[in-house]
Formats: sequence, C-alpha cells, structure tokens
Amino acid sequence: MAVLFMVALVISLPGLINSFQPLFSFDGNSTTHRDITQRAVLRKTAEVCRDIAASEGRDFSLTIDDSLSTDKVQRACSTTGSSTALLSTVIFRTSIANMYFGNAKVDVVFALSEEHHFDDETFQGGRDVITAGVSAVKASVKLENFIAGRWTLGRACHTLQDFYSHSNWVELGNNAPYSTLITPDQPLENLAGLSTPTCRNCTGGNCENNLLPDLLQQGLLTSGYFNVFSSAKPAGKCSHGGSFDQTSRYDPVGGINKDDVGSSHGSLHHKAADLAVNATMELLEDIRLAVGDKNFLRLMGLSQSSVLCFVIDTTGSMSDDIAEAKRVSFDIIDSKRGTQQEPSAYILVPFNDPGFGPLIMTTNADVFKDNINKLSASGGGDIPELCLSGLQLALTAAPPSSEIFVFTDAPAKDAYLKSTITALIESSKSVVTFMLTDVLASRRRRRRSQRVSSRSMSQSDAQLYRDLARASGGQAIEVTKSDLSLATSVIKDSSATAVVTVFQVVRNPGRPDNFTFTVDGSLRNMTAYITGTSSLTFDLTSSTGVSQNSSQSSGPLASFTTAGSLRRLSFNTDNQTGSWEIRVNSNNPYSVKVTGQSSVNFIFNLVEAHKGAHGDFSLKEGRPLSGGNASLLVSVTGSDTVKVTGVTLFDSSGPTEVNGSLQSVGSGNFLVTFSGVPAGEFVVRLRGEDSSSTSRSTQSKSFQRQAPTQIKTSSISVTALANNTNIEPGSTISIPFTVATTTNGVVNDSATGTFTVRANNDRSYTSTSPSTVTIAAGSGGQANGTVTLTAPASAASGSDVTLTIEAENTAANDINYAVLRLSVAAKVTDITRPVCQVVSSSTVCPSSSSLCTSSQWEFIANLTDGINGTGIESVAIRKGNGTLNTSTVAGAGGENITVATYKASCCSQNVELAAVDKVGNVGMCVGQARGSTTTAPVTTAAPNTTSTGGHAESISHYLWISVVVSLLWK
Repeated sequence: MAVLFMVALVISLPGLINSFQPLFSFDGNSTTHRDITQRAVLRKTAEVCRDIAASEGRDFSLTIDDSLSTDKVQRACSTTGSSTALLSTVIFRTSIANMYFGNAKVDVVFALSEEHHFDDETFQGGRDVITAGVSAVKASVKLENFIAGRWTLGRACHTLQDFYSHSNWVELGNNAPYSTLITPDQPLENLAGLSTPTCRNCTGGNCENNLLPDLLQQGLLTSGYFNVFSSAKPAGKCSHGGSFDQTSRYDPVGGINKDDVGSSHGSLHHKAADLAVNATMELLEDIRLAVGDKNFLRLMGLSQSSVLCFVIDTTGSMSDDIAEAKRVSFDIIDSKRGTQQEPSAYILVPFNDPGFGPLIMTTNADVFKDNINKLSASGGGDIPELCLSGLQLALTAAPPSSEIFVFTDAPAKDAYLKSTITALIESSKSVVTFMLTDVLASRRRRRRSQRVSSRSMSQSDAQLYRDLARASGGQAIEVTKSDLSLATSVIKDSSATAVVTVFQVVRNPGRPDNFTFTVDGSLRNMTAYITGTSSLTFDLTSSTGVSQNSSQSSGPLASFTTAGSLRRLSFNTDNQTGSWEIRVNSNNPYSVKVTGQSSVNFIFNLVEAHKGAHGDFSLKEGRPLSGGNASLLVSVTGSDTVKVTGVTLFDSSGPTEVNGSLQSVGSGNFLVTFSGVPAGEFVVRLRGEDSSSTSRSTQSKSFQRQAPTQIKTSSISVTALANNTNIEPGSTISIPFTVATTTNGVVNDSATGTFTVRANNDRSYTSTSPSTVTIAAGSGGQANGTVTLTAPASAASGSDVTLTIEAENTAANDINYAVLRLSVAAKVTDITRPVCQVVSSSTVCPSSSSLCTSSQWEFIANLTDGINGTGIESVAIRKGNGTLNTSTVAGAGGENITVATYKASCCSQNVELAAVDKVGNVGMCVGQARGSTTTAPVTTAAPNTTSTGGHAESISHYLWISVVVSLLWK
C-alpha cells in the first residue's frame, strides 16, 4: 500500500481554540477545518473519478465515505488499477494541504472579522466572502493557475464551514446544507432581526436550551456575537461563547458555538461538522460544473507526475544547450503522453540580458513544444544574464516540491536576488538543478561592435549556483556542451513516478568520508549521483558486503556514466536490502545523492501556533528561530503497517543531528518535539519500519527518507500580515511587517540594531518599502515597517503575485524572510446564473425497446445571461447520451442568446445541460422524458456550429416521449 508522511514543523507557542480548530485537535474526539476540508475533497474527487469511469465504461469499485484516504482515492482514480503498482500521493496530499493551510490562515488574517466567521448575524457579509472567493477560484482555474486557486478555495471553505458551527442552522433541525450561501442570486430568508431576542441565559454552565423557543418555532436564523475586547452586544442576542468571548459573560450569558465537543453546544459538534462536509462538497460541485471534470481534478491536485520545468538562457552561445533541452523534453513528452506519468504541467522561462520571460505555463504538451521550438540563441553583449529573475518566475509558478532545471553558461547579472531565490526555494520546497556548460571555458559573445570576445564564468560565479542547488537539494552539474546529453539523464530520472530521496549530503569544503544509507524492499530503480572534480574517487558497498569502486564503470552493484562533474550510478539490484555504504575520497567540494522509486515518502511544512480566539496552528513562512523549541507533526496515511522510529534534523556540515522525541497524538499522527534547535542548516530525516506487502524482501523492514530542501535557522524574526489575501487590479495593498532580534527563540526586548530590508515580487508590480528598519532602545526589541504593492489595472483576474520581504543584519551573516502569495481578483458584479427557456421539443419514439436505437428525440432551449450579464461562455452535457449543438443569436432586447439543440437516442430519456457564464455562474437545464400515448411528428432543427457528445445512459422501457424542461439552479 502507498504510504505518505506529512510533516509539519511547529513553533511551540501557547494558544486557545474558539472555532472549528483549524488544523489539529488533541482531545481525540473533535473535528477540525482540516478534517472537514480533506473529507470533502476526497469524497468529491472520488465522485468525479467515478463519473468519468462510468462515461468511459470502466469499473470503479471504491466505496465513497468518510474512511477515504489520499492513497485510496488516487489508486481508485488511477487507470492502472494495480494494488502493487508504484503510486505517489505527494502531489495530491500537498495540494490538499495547500487548501487546508489556506483555510487555517483565515483565523490569523481575519481573526476578528465577523463576516469571515458568520459571527454577529452577518449572514450577507459572510455570503459575500464566499461568493468572492468562489469567483476568484474559478478565475484562477480559467488561467490554469491551480496553486492560487487552491489557497483561495481553502479560505472560502473556512467561512462556509464556520456557518454550521456559529449559527443555529443545526439547532433548527436542518439535515442538509444551506445552499443559498453559495447561490448569491437567491435571497437570505428567515433572518432574525436586529431587535429580535434570540437567547436566554445558560443554566449552571449548561447551554443546551439557551436558544429561545419562539426563535426555533419561527425557524429564524441567528448566530452568536463575539468580541475579545468589549462585552457589548444587542439586547437579548446570543453570544458565540468561550473564554475569549467577552460578550458571553453578560446577559444572555453563554454561547451557541459548536466548535468542538466541549463548546457551548458541543453535543451538536459532530452534526455541524458533517453538515460542513456536505456543504463543502456542494461548493466543490459548483466549481466542478463551472470548470469541467478535467480541470477540477487538476485543481484538486490529483496527479502522480510532477511538472516539467525549464529555465533557459537564450543568448548567443546557448544554441547547443537549447537543442538539448528540446531533445530531452520532447523525449519525455512523446514517451509519456497519454499515460499516468505524463507531466501534470509544462513551464518554460527564457532569459537573457536585458530581458527575461515571459513565463509559459500550460497543461498542453503541444503548446509547450511549440514555445520551446521558437527559442533561438541570439544576442548577449556582455557575460552576465538575468538567470535568477527567470528562476524567480519559475519558482512562484511551479507547484510546491517541483523540480526545476536551469540551463546556462553565464554568471547571474541579478545575483542580488540570491536571498530572495533562497527564500522561495525554502518556501516552495522545489528542487533546482543547474546545467552549467563550459564553466571556466571560453564563452563566445557578440559585442555591439560585432567583434568576438572570449569570456569565462569564474568559480565564484559558479558558486552562487552551487549554493542555490544545495539549499534546494538539487545539483550543480558542470559539463561541456558536447557532453550535455549525458548529463540530462537526470531530467528523465526525475520525471519517473514516485521518485524519493533516500540520502543526500554536500561536503564543502571537501574531505574523505564514509556515508551509510538504508535500502528497503519498496525501493526500485535506485540511482546515485556524485558530483565533484575529476580526481574524486569512490567505493560502493552493498548490505551483503559486495563492493565496487570508481574504476569499474560496470560492476556487480551498479553501472555508471560520467558527464563533466557528474557520476550517475544506476544500481543493478533491487533486492539487497539493509545498510549500504558509499566512501568518497576527495578534498574538493562534492555532493552525494541517492534516490529510488517508492510509494513511501513524506512532505513537511513549517507551521506556528498563534494566540487568540481562533488559536491553533497555521502555516509559517520564514525560517525557524535559532535556539528555539520546535516540533514536527508527522501524519501517517495509507498504511497501518508503518511504524515511525525516528525523526531528526540533520546538519551534515557538523555533523549535528538533533533527535526529536515522538509522542502519538492519535489517528496515525505523531508530535515530534525538539528542544533548543541550534543555529545551522538542517534537513529532515525520517526512519521507520514497514511490514506491508509492498516490501519485497524477507530481510529488514527498516527504511529511511530525507527531505531535499534545507531548513536554515535564524536569530531574526520577520512577521508580515496583509489585511487582505486578495488584491484588485488597479489597487494598492499595504502590508505591515515587524522585524525582531531573538535569543533562544524568544524576542530579545532589550536588543537594538539596524536591518537591511528588501521587498521583491515576481510580477514586477510597483512596490515601496523602507531600505532599512532600526530597532531603537525601549522599543521592545522590535521595529515596524510597511510594504505597499500596486497591481496594475491590466492585471488578470485569477492570477497571483508572490511578495518576499527580507531582513538582513548589518554583518550580512543572518537573514530571515516572510513570503506572501496574494490572489489577483477583480470584483465580480454578475452573480446571476444563466437562464434556460424551452423553445420546442419533438419526439417519435417506438413503444418497443428493441427499436429505440433507431429513433431519436430532440429539444431546443434558449440560454441567456441577461442584458447586463457577462455572457454565456460554455454549454456542456452534464448527463445524457446524446449530441449537443449550440449557436448564438441576438435577442430582442439586445442580449446574446445561446441556442442549444440536443438530440439523443430514444434509449436515453434524461438530459442535464450546464450553462456557464464568463465569471463562472452555473445554470442547469434539465430535460426529462415522459410516457405518452399520442404520436407526435418528428421535427428537426437547422445544423449548429458546436457539437458535444454526452454520457451513456439506458432505461428499462421505452414509450412515446415528450420532453419536460425545467431549470435546476446549482
């Protein structure tokens, strides 16, 4: 079975909970926003896969309920179907994590915003938050910007889910979601007025009956008032309740929230959580109808394959490199097209000097091919190029944990972006590998005078790339242009399914050393990469004592090739489990990386505890604090046979290894606590035992995995908090930030000092920020500043912008940062769904079922979005086995009318059409056949311009049919 470990690095701070807990519940019996979001995503994803399988005539045997896991859903959705096939759920799991981290962030950014939590009876405001969020998600998907879509979706889900905990919807006896919350063109009804009393005092701390009987009898909707500063609330109104809510201490005393089992109405907590799951699924279905099944699954992150991402220098000397990038990418595309291993997306960023970009990101392999074919090597009046500017675009566009390949033979002109690139690498956990051709060799560039000059990349120039590769867990491969085709084998290796890092280390300065790593029975196709100078030698020893040295290009353990600084070892055996050793002999810098293919892997995210009414944990951007306490939360999914035996922070330069103490917190989760993490650069290593059937050896079941990305500690704290997570085109947003000096993880309130501030964004939007901030005496050890960011009026709704705020000390030996991703979202004024009106229908269907295939029925409907609407963008068959043709005509009032003509066999009697306007509002047109004893003549419509096929459906008896068309709002 597939196993995935999700690791979250936690900064240990006290906090109290007064909502559905965002991420974690330690009482063992309460449901969190994370649980609700994951359950809904898994169930809806499984439903979509089931429907696709039915339309393609494939079996789908998965039972869709709350016991689903990422492993079960991804395996069921996979067309391979084998229970023993390699399966990586890393991308799927990471995508879901993005959603629930976005969800949890609402309790930080909007902790005191009543509309984001449906507090204070702000039902219209809460629905507006949901409407804006869903519209932004649909706009992002339209641009194939699935990353931004996931974060925005998580935030919208938080507000929707809070409704069921903070209102009295459950107490009113409702067993289905309040669908009006996601249909903004419908009125909110039966709301308790501002002067209507809703609660009475709780009795002896028991609040089960504090809602007024008249309120319940009239079916009036209310929610609790909440304030952490003031006890004021309208007379007779319910409070939210809880220790932070000051309003709950005054009449009517108590609260009505159902945030956990210990809340005021905690007995209804699980019912509220179940309704929140169903409501989230309803919202996901609306998005599915708007974007289509294929894009919906992409939004959910259902993919076994990573993106193919190239950043390419296009100056004059790069023609050979560009040709090789074309060759290897085309080989990957052509060999994997139509398979489960086909890249989930393609990203291309060209750069030179003075330009870089544009970013090309597509899910269409042919579009990628066309764009890479258009690249040509030209220009380049001086050596340095804008390499890091191009890499910045790729890092912010690629999904987390992607692998990015950079081709260049020149130093970086924009080396000042090094700290920004490092921050983005650490934040995204993407791996960057540099293909550096002809380092220290001649580089021919045309000067403006057209004379030719020989230039070279110095060792210090190349060191910048090596440093970035090391931070990301990638490699800096130095090779001649003639040998580049041998080095690009690493690109093909990375595009394989379920690639995991078993062991990785960098020695700089170099020294002879021995390295051990554990090979487990689930690993296949193991490969080792050793980079270093030509004088480097090595020995490889298996668990059985068999050895092979670097003089043997083909030996008993592996075959290897050399391309410049890279030695690539392809292991010959998959079944020698146990402890292996690599001995490297070199006094120059080198790196060792061992990978394989396995379903066993892990991911990690840095999170921090936060105080307040909606306290818990949320995603933390930036580095952990030197000397501070930290914890790793390890969540095991997919197998009950895995036992985690150790999680460590490993600093190979020391070597320092900080061992964590493991504490089970239930449901396969472990809290791993570290005390006083020292200053240094660490990677996360995980060890365990797996007795599952995927382990093909009868020997040791021990395994180890390593996260590629480094975690570097800092004594500087940088916190930034935007007052919004969206930015409208043509508007400016202000982001306040705070810089502090810490000692042993705690702010040093007597410290003083000046820090250099850098604020960069990946879209080159206009921005202002202070160049420095100073911590003055008596300021509590903190300094404040503000960054402004202006989105141009031309910014596309659905895009996003990533802002990095950095603070560096005067010695330039310590730096920390905050990374914020803001969604660009235009305000949507069209909230009305398309309208369906039947024009005509006709049928002549035989009464004999044996003749149904030779007869057809038909109906024609007009679909409109109104004179002030954005216009209908698409019409699709949601249900039915027929053909749809559409055309557009002008209506009498000047509005555009989409004429939909549907034809189907008399063997299929139902049709559902989904009409989507340009901002994603969805209207459903439903046609249903009824039995008739009257013969009706057949009429046909003129041919139309667009044709779409539908799904198969059969009925048990066939009669004369008339068509009834109704409008079903979604």
